[in-house]
Amino acid sequence: MLDTLRSITIEPSAITVPDEPHSDYERVRRIIAYISERWREQPSLEAIADHVGLSTTHVHHLFRRWAGLSPKAFLQAITLDNAKALLADSASVLDATYELGLSGPARLHDLFVTHEAMTPGDYKAGGSGLTMRFGFHPSPFGEALLIVTDRGLAGLGFVDDGDRQAALADMTRRWPKAEYVEDTAATAPVARRIFSPSQWQAEQPLRVVLIGTDFEVRVWQTLLRIPRDRATTYSDIARHIGKPAACRAVGAAVGKNPVSFVVPCHRVLGRSGALTGYHWGLTRKQAILGWEAGRSLNGGEG
Repeated sequence: MLDTLRSITIEPSAITVPDEPHSDYERVRRIIAYISERWREQPSLEAIADHVGLSTTHVHHLFRRWAGLSPKAFLQAITLDNAKALLADSASVLDATYELGLSGPARLHDLFVTHEAMTPGDYKAGGSGLTMRFGFHPSPFGEALLIVTDRGLAGLGFVDDGDRQAALADMTRRWPKAEYVEDTAATAPVARRIFSPSQWQAEQPLRVVLIGTDFEVRVWQTLLRIPRDRATTYSDIARHIGKPAACRAVGAAVGKNPVSFVVPCHRVLGRSGALTGYHWGLTRKQAILGWEAGRSLNGGEG
């Protein structure tokens, strides 16, 4: 595994991340963290603006540009009360009928996804024989790492604190025997397809390949049933897959989801509405939920 990572050289200058989207998310992240730490105080817009070094007008424009919401509407979207509302009819949401196979794209928060799963043998082989092409790209939630194969998107993670090597290591450990090739030309169209709502079109479905154990794949397929503006719980997922006592195993599988955002593990909450865990950080989970709320209120427009 270490030899695999040593053989990969990531050039910091290979991709230029536009300043505005990057700085927008960084400021939103700081605001969410600030509010989470001081939620009992209910900080004013003036206090929030002062914390990030902006005027209240600039904070208003920041949220309008990034999420399509006013600061007040965004903050309401990430409250515990709103999380509880997302959980309404959680069980029935999972039981709804969706076209999730290759025969038709799923309406996944308007992303339109088709998926297939690799065989257990492929998974046990640790990715042996697979070529994984990767690239780093700007996203509304910080710099993203995408990994694609000939069969579709296999991995989507995020870079924290500028540490691309750590983000890549997080992915390569999942399939240690695969060959990894930096190829932004291959991943750039997929990144645009995922993060540009204008490209969420049914006639151009996003292909995803799920690589995991049988149990993990069943959990990830269930996540694909959760539409935007809804959430579910670990226990409801366990019940849905016929393993009602397997809540802990479900939680572990959700945490190992390699295709974040697209396979929406961020829509799994605690029974109380608490955010619980998220592999890429609770602040980012709040940001994604708030961003999706903005897409919904604006009819999915970017």
